[in-house]
Amino acid sequence: MASVKLHNGKTFSSEAGTSMLDSARTEGITLEYSCRTGRCGVCKTKVLSGETEAFKDETSLTPDERAAGWILTCCRSALTDVEIDAEDMSALGDIIVKTLPCRIDTISKLADNVVEVILRVPPNSKFTYLPGQYIDIIGEAGLRRSYSIANAQRADGKLELQIREVEQGMMSQYWFARAKTNDLLRLEGPLGTFSLREKAVRNIVFLATGTGIAPVKAMLEQLLGNPSMADGKKVFIYWGGRTPSDIYWSPQLQGLDATFIPVLSRADAQWTGRTGYVQSALINDAIELTQSVVYACGSEDMIHSARDELTALGLPVKNFYSDAFVSSN
Repeated sequence: MASVKLHNGKTFSSEAGTSMLDSARTEGITLEYSCRTGRCGVCKTKVLSGETEAFKDETSLTPDERAAGWILTCCRSALTDVEIDAEDMSALGDIIVKTLPCRIDTISKLADNVVEVILRVPPNSKFTYLPGQYIDIIGEAGLRRSYSIANAQRADGKLELQIREVEQGMMSQYWFARAKTNDLLRLEGPLGTFSLREKAVRNIVFLATGTGIAPVKAMLEQLLGNPSMADGKKVFIYWGGRTPSDIYWSPQLQGLDATFIPVLSRADAQWTGRTGYVQSALINDAIELTQSVVYACGSEDMIHSARDELTALGLPVKNFYSDAFVSSN
């Protein structure tokens, strides 16, 4: 049994064959994570001393990152006592992951290929989460898929999801053909560490593609409900889609010093807004990245490209937070 020391001095034991991410959780310590499969890169950290061992492929790491000592805590255990450049997510310390029954309260179309599903959970379940987190929905035959929660905590406890249709997707066939009000499902959550952080910056930047706008919507609701979190800060919301129909939601920003910038990569002649890649629109606006924090959610390609490009232009590495949507059927 090896010991793992974090940047802020906390330690936990790492068991051979168990990821450092899971070993930390058993001792009440939450490290950054999202997909838990090695693909999203959210749990990436640097080994400062000691040796670790990978027991599954660290897909999202580049050869240069591996050579420089970067690892994924969801894919590695410690061989010796190690120190890693990661911190305990203390804000998540009181969040309890639960498996609960839930029912579909309403289901409605937001776009041709996106539905909004509102779930209700048992009134005594005390299901609490941070805006930005996600849940796993467990459906027929144990089929499991992950969806970001699209609302901040509501008084009635209901959870909003925005679900995009995946061609030939097994869960999509349920959502878009068979799902109906009062259907009984199960959920597990809340999961992930994507959430607002206290940062001494001038700009809060949200960067989303597709239904990656769902957790952004939840975090904006959190800011609207707690305006002190955005005092003295400018808020930018960049949302990328392909065609105008992909921009199916418009934020309510009263009370925030905020700007909403939809960006299309396949705009038609009638589109008068921004075009191209969403991260390029952010770069072209020349926002002072050294004084910014970025929350990015959406496709893997966008996340990896945005992280590399923005940090190269001055965004502090520890001011980039993300939740990549990894594909599944």
